[in-house]
Amino acid sequence: MFYPRLSGDRYINPLTDFGFKRLFGTEPNKNLLIDFLNVILPPQHRVKDLTYRSTESLGNSPSDRKAIFDLYCQSEKGEKFIVEMQKAKHNYFKDRSIYYASFPIQEQAEKGDWNYKLMPVYTIGILDFVFDEDKNDDTFVHIVELKDQDSKVFYEKLKFIYVELPKFKKTIDQLKDHFDKWLFLLKHLPDLEEPPLPLQENVFIQLFEVAQITNFSQEERDTYENSLKYYRDMKGVIETAREEGMRSLLLKQLSRKLGTIPDEIKVLFPQLEQEQLDALSEVLFDLESLEDLNNWLENINNHQ
Repeated sequence: MFYPRLSGDRYINPLTDFGFKRLFGTEPNKNLLIDFLNVILPPQHRVKDLTYRSTESLGNSPSDRKAIFDLYCQSEKGEKFIVEMQKAKHNYFKDRSIYYASFPIQEQAEKGDWNYKLMPVYTIGILDFVFDEDKNDDTFVHIVELKDQDSKVFYEKLKFIYVELPKFKKTIDQLKDHFDKWLFLLKHLPDLEEPPLPLQENVFIQLFEVAQITNFSQEERDTYENSLKYYRDMKGVIETAREEGMRSLLLKQLSRKLGTIPDEIKVLFPQLEQEQLDALSEVLFDLESLEDLNNWLENINNHQ
């Protein structure tokens, strides 16, 4: 069966399940993952080679083995890496990260006389969302370690690295280093028609080749289109929920400040887009009366 193309994109979206695993999760393309890991890991943990590991033997029970990582791999020195692409907020995302990291730790247990020496375990999360507690902070790379009360690293073999992609705002002309280029591609690959000059390095030339949709078999195209549709549907649901939740919150805040909001003003709220809702949240506490609110809404409508 052929599914109609959902877009005219030349390159896949790396944030879809299919796109992420095509770029990073196959043996022929593992040098792409190695290159990405080496720009995000501390220098002492540079990876020369890696092997992909199965999650089927992880955990101590059948329920544990249902845990799904996007990628699980091991360096030539034995370091363990969980690489996750998280498309949406999860109520217990941090708990889940800790839980998943426990599997590669337990996997290292040896039968018989064992001295408990462990190899380092890294969880790397590429996030298509922003942590609520960090939404007013421009920092988009978070390196989390076990530290004591004096902020000294207590245990250096367990690290969590999270990249909040929505905060990365650089344009192609502002890219300064290899890490910038990776983040730009993760965020903007499907928007490109040709490889830009700053991205014409060997590793990225391979990435563009691997990501080009015209190189896919029909089965691969079908799988990608389904993956892209799921991604877009999910983003749409999340965005709608966010907008509806924000409308409700703004109405409650306005009611507390200005009193009962008349129905003729309430009916205007469903017409507000996310950008307008954000603008209203910024001016909310400057509004002194229902007349001020009505004037603000009328001004917004006049500029549409």
